[in-house]
Amino acid sequence: MSFEEDDRVVLHDEHSEFDGETGTVSQTMESMFGDVTYTISFDDGQEAGVPEDDLEAADEADEADAEDADEE
Repeated sequence: MSFEEDDRVVLHDEHSEFDGETGTVSQTMESMFGDVTYTISFDDGQEAGVPEDDLEAADEADEADAEDADEE
């Protein structure tokens, strides 16, 4: 599954300080080999060069929680 900018995703990378957090795709980049990597923005920063295999689409419940937090 590929992701587009502004998609809400969950990062799964045990080496990242954002492991398990939900963020927003802020940029997609394609390498000269055809691999796509992503830059994900979180409340406390961002993670660049994230491969698609480390991402999963955020549940609608995660998105609703994020919208509620933005309103507060």
